[in-house]
Amino acid sequence: MGETFVELDCKSSSLQISVSDRRIEPRRIEDRRLIQRNLELEAARRMTEGLFQNLHTDEFVEKTLTTALEVVGAESGSILLASQDSEELVFRHSIGVSPVEAGTAIPWDMGIAGAVFHSGQPIVIPDAKRDQRHYEAIDVLTKHVTRDMIVLPLKRLEGKPLGVLEVLNKRESLLDENDVAILAIVSALAASSIEQSRLYREAKLAVIVRMLGDVSHDIKNMLMPVLSGAQLLENELDEQFPHWIQMKMKEAETSYANCQELTRMIVNNARRIQRRVREIADAVKGVTCPPHFAPCQISTVVKAVFATLKAYATEQAVLLETDGLDALPVIEADEHRLFTAFYNLISNAIPEVPGGGLITVSGEKDNRGEEILVTVADNGRGMCPEVRDRLFHAEAITTKQEGTGLGTKIVKDVVDAHGGHIHVESKLGVGTTFYLHLPVHPPPPRL
Repeated sequence: MGETFVELDCKSSSLQISVSDRRIEPRRIEDRRLIQRNLELEAARRMTEGLFQNLHTDEFVEKTLTTALEVVGAESGSILLASQDSEELVFRHSIGVSPVEAGTAIPWDMGIAGAVFHSGQPIVIPDAKRDQRHYEAIDVLTKHVTRDMIVLPLKRLEGKPLGVLEVLNKRESLLDENDVAILAIVSALAASSIEQSRLYREAKLAVIVRMLGDVSHDIKNMLMPVLSGAQLLENELDEQFPHWIQMKMKEAETSYANCQELTRMIVNNARRIQRRVREIADAVKGVTCPPHFAPCQISTVVKAVFATLKAYATEQAVLLETDGLDALPVIEADEHRLFTAFYNLISNAIPEVPGGGLITVSGEKDNRGEEILVTVADNGRGMCPEVRDRLFHAEAITTKQEGTGLGTKIVKDVVDAHGGHIHVESKLGVGTTFYLHLPVHPPPPRL
């Protein structure tokens, strides 16, 4: 009887443990679901909180990235936006361990990011090294090792791809499908914010386009009497002064030369005003006419800009100097567009330079003779990092009350049209330097 009792007791104990295990397991699953739900709610709460803080789009998107990393416990994350012109995914925001510099781009048909961008479906990668799609060039650039990652699409309201969200290296385990659910909330709100910003910008630009149409018409009407008067003055001078000069009136000869220079300046600047209005309108509308390339000397262009801005610079007590421009080779370029680019850079720099300050335009060529580098440097107030880093982005901002934010966009459009590239260095209280790299022989314009 004793043996039978013990055996039954053991079986009873075993049965109780088995039943208990089956009861505990559903509780664990429910606990995990509850934790997951709380994480999702926390992510949504933080994102919603950000929406009501009236943050700039870039600030809000950066906050969403920070939220994503904290909620899933990952090391780093990035948002890449698609550039239709270059067919690239461009790093717009990157935070965490070894962030990628803003503006870094990868072909949009390469890497796991490219796969997600085109498919519109999220991907979970437990081991990036084993995935043949992994784009290792970014790891090399940042000296960072990608272990596990999740990439989610950023979609416009109508479902078209906008870019991707990447989250890398979970700290305590591996990123999984549960993290995808949380990050889907983050990516949806980030994409919505970016898209709303785009729609707002387009609506605002549409208003500017309509206004520019009226302004362009008014300026054209106002310039007509200036051009007509300058032509009449030139005809009168041509008719009268040769007679006085024949009478050997030295003063008349000098006066005639000065008047000719004045009329040329009036006519040239009036025509430049007309071209500038058209260029601003084109920049706002996203329309770019093919450039007209011809032999061009940079020194000639910069001298013309200096002559136009001479009075303005003198009024502000700012010196304008050149260095090494005469030694630059003749390049194939659109002279009118280069004038616009240098005019923008220099005219924008003048009010930022204190009295007695200096703006220098310098030039040098590379050893192979394929490219020239032109720098526009000033010792003015400089720019804060927030303004500097967004200078050539679609959402360029200006700290000037009367500024439109279009100036640097126009400059970049000019440089892009020549197949070159531009970047800027600036420090508050020290000054700003723009670097324009221009090919001697630009590629044919894209049709």
